[in-house]
Amino acid sequence: MVQSVDQQAVDTIRVLAADMTRGANSGHPGAPMGCAPMANVLFSKFLNVNPKNPKFINRDRFVLSNGHGCALQYVLLHLLGFDVSIDDLKNFRQVGSKTPGHPEVTDTPGLEVTTGPLGQGISNAVGLAAAQEHLAATYNRPNYEIFNNYTYVILGDGCLQEGVALESISLAGHWKLGKLICLYDSNKITIDGETNISFTEDVRKRFESCGWHTSAVTDGNNDQEAIEKAIEEAKAVTDKPSLIEISTTIGYGSLIENTSKAHGSPLSEDDIKQLKKKFGFNPDEKYVVPQSVYDFYNARTKYGQEYEAAWNTLFEKYSQEYANEAKEIKRRFAGDLPEGWETVLPRFTPSDPAVASRKASEIVLNALAGSIPDFMSGSADLSSSNLVRWKSATPFQHPSTGLGDYKGQYLFYGVREHGMFAIMNGFASYGGSIPIGSTFLNFLTYGWGSVRLSALSHLRVLYVMTHDSIGLGEDGPTHQPIETLTLCRSTPNLLTFRPGDANEVSGSYLVALNARNRPSVLALSRQPLPNLEGSSPESVTKGAYVLQDQPNAKVIITATGSEVSLAVESAQVLNGQGIPTRVVSMPCTELYDEQPKEYKDSVFTPGTPVVSVEALGVWGWERYAHAFVGMTDGQGNNVFGASGPYQDLYKKFNITTESVVKKAQDTISYFEKLGCVPPLGVTI
Repeated sequence: MVQSVDQQAVDTIRVLAADMTRGANSGHPGAPMGCAPMANVLFSKFLNVNPKNPKFINRDRFVLSNGHGCALQYVLLHLLGFDVSIDDLKNFRQVGSKTPGHPEVTDTPGLEVTTGPLGQGISNAVGLAAAQEHLAATYNRPNYEIFNNYTYVILGDGCLQEGVALESISLAGHWKLGKLICLYDSNKITIDGETNISFTEDVRKRFESCGWHTSAVTDGNNDQEAIEKAIEEAKAVTDKPSLIEISTTIGYGSLIENTSKAHGSPLSEDDIKQLKKKFGFNPDEKYVVPQSVYDFYNARTKYGQEYEAAWNTLFEKYSQEYANEAKEIKRRFAGDLPEGWETVLPRFTPSDPAVASRKASEIVLNALAGSIPDFMSGSADLSSSNLVRWKSATPFQHPSTGLGDYKGQYLFYGVREHGMFAIMNGFASYGGSIPIGSTFLNFLTYGWGSVRLSALSHLRVLYVMTHDSIGLGEDGPTHQPIETLTLCRSTPNLLTFRPGDANEVSGSYLVALNARNRPSVLALSRQPLPNLEGSSPESVTKGAYVLQDQPNAKVIITATGSEVSLAVESAQVLNGQGIPTRVVSMPCTELYDEQPKEYKDSVFTPGTPVVSVEALGVWGWERYAHAFVGMTDGQGNNVFGASGPYQDLYKKFNITTESVVKKAQDTISYFEKLGCVPPLGVTI
């Protein structure tokens, strides 16, 4: 019997995945082998992309949420003609290759998001789909569907067991994201064995309860026609996202099919040989793609080029009729900000009233929103506390709800911190949007997996986190984030701001918005902060700066956030005692670390003792100071906070003017007796 080219393509995907994982002696062959039919149908018949221009704006987005099966995606990228060669497939999971062990958007042409941690991909996809709807509502015009792409996802049982996935799935149903279509690889196997040991819910009913359209394909191993029909049916449902449950066999065709062994271990050489014989391949050859399969996919590649060409023609006509809108689309997708936006940043003087830095953030956002239409802001059910909704911002909602429309720039995420953060990554990955999300700083770690992926993926995402220290007061230690900024500051490619007054809040936005390839965390206070003499938005750009100074300073006090004013008060006392004191504000340690040595020495003069002040744990401050005032038990051990008015908490934990003054006096005395002041943060 003559094998159809569709079937030949499916079997090619299966044997290539087996060769790749065997060649690396590492990886997950089972999912790619089971998902090959659905992936072949999707990529060869539905996915509108141009491999010769992977960043074509209106391309369909594809997300492999079960990222451990990435051999599947790499094979398909190769077949479609992306810059992923057969040699790249041979270098699977090798250092420096384009085919790492899980999909990484920075490494492989044709990827949309970095997946791996389960549940992230489907959550990112919700953001991708929401971004499409927002931009379509904003820029599409009659006869000009500039944004009309679909977002397709392949996901597995593991993705659906992660809590972040349910948070995002719920929002996708509420938002009625009709261009989001998920293919569920229902193979009922995870690493520990069959899913009946831990996962027996009715997945389709769960999705239906969240407002999704669902369907099923019972023979996902062979029935490509049924898969195609199900995708067509899903595309016809325009007011609901769709889940297609496709029953498959993990490791299909291997000797260990339908077992957990097929999940995470390469097949044996003998198994691969019998697999190739079964599918009509030479068992002694590796990494083979029949020319008929290349020709089959080349036809789709050509279609993708024609698809983009047609869109480019449409966009050219659109540009003539809607010149300003076209110019904005180009700017936004280039990652540029509107010319002159910095000029609207608010500036403050010491005579201005004291405001909480979260309130200063609201003032800054209200000033910027009229100049930067790229913002997509939201809060995890804390809008009145986080203050990230500017006055003119309308809700992002499906128009049928009567609660807003897709043009809206403010997202009500509900109590879904992790889903919010992952969806923000989707918005940033789509392009054209700058996502802002907010909750209490202590709950940043609820969604830390997504924050980490923002940094790893080089995404411009703003995490505006309020209630930043024991200064939030009565809510107590469950809400007081004494350790969170240590985690942030230790994370590569993440900027962490704790501004000391309203000018520094402006400066934090200045830097964060200019950082195209880095996410930022803005840690903001609940309590009011005075506007300080010597501060400015521009000072934040260097991470730390001399706020106030005295000639021949004998001690330097450095602080962040609400403690900068405390450092100023302490310096005034010390100056009155005849101890000249410099005050250094340090709103962003990461930016300071990037400055040249000459600048660092001009701020922290070598040979001068440094005392740090921060109402958080002191771990990490040894890089910048010799002595510390913070959340310790008196023996230098970090401790949790307590419940009570914030003024009383500062007294309880000895974060007061008196404590800082005494710490400075003791530090000066100690080093005078020692006869020298050791350098800070020395590394070899």
